[in-house]
Amino acid sequence: MDMGLQGQVVLITGGSKGIGLACAQAFAAEGARVAIASRDAAHLAAAAARLHAAGHGVFTHAADLREAAQAETLADAVEAALGPVDVLVTSAGAALRTPVAELTAAHWAAAMQAKYFTGIHAMQALLPRMAARGRGAAVNVVGAGGKLATPTHLPGGAANAALMLASAGLANAYGRQGVRVNVVNPGLVATGRMHEGLAAQARASGQSVDAVLAQQRERLPPGRICEPEEVARVVLFLASPQSSYVSGAVLAVDGALTPMVV
Repeated sequence: MDMGLQGQVVLITGGSKGIGLACAQAFAAEGARVAIASRDAAHLAAAAARLHAAGHGVFTHAADLREAAQAETLADAVEAALGPVDVLVTSAGAALRTPVAELTAAHWAAAMQAKYFTGIHAMQALLPRMAARGRGAAVNVVGAGGKLATPTHLPGGAANAALMLASAGLANAYGRQGVRVNVVNPGLVATGRMHEGLAAQARASGQSVDAVLAQQRERLPPGRICEPEEVARVVLFLASPQSSYVSGAVLAVDGALTPMVV
């Protein structure tokens, strides 16, 4: 199926690894002009090399999106290099998973900076520009922890919940200006972040990481862990004209691990 993304300018924050990098590969394969951002210049260089090896060009820009000014600078740089951004995918930032007994006030503040404000600052920099042109789409890769509280992911879950609410509200606010905003909530995905979470759960339970991983896999209805590319395909659909009447949606990609109605 032609997703209608040929030639569109796509900015992916957190695009140097994991789900963000999988998204970059998926959009590039559809003929989009892709820009990726990350705080780490070395990670960006490695991601660019991987994309170039697959025959895809990419624009890279290092930015710490916890700072609103850097988000604006990023938007300016991408639009100067590639043209107006048609699609924003936010996949930057993740709060460290921390057992309750180890939590401090700093963990809660850091979680909001890492996940909530990185998404908010990116949208604040780009949604008004999209609205002025009368078109655009944003897809925020958030996480199921914002809907289901877990003891090792409370600060991050709170940040996820806040980002979901802001996404739904912005979808409503910008709808008449041709801008769509949606959320994808991955479950357990085979990335470096998954291993960080497993380590936190292992510390909290006194088990080995392998034992925790086996338990998690057993809980998954499909009997296997999701691959980043599977999340990327959902992001691709939500960003494309194929989902032209989908906005303000929060879509779980967790293999029915959390069978929630709302």
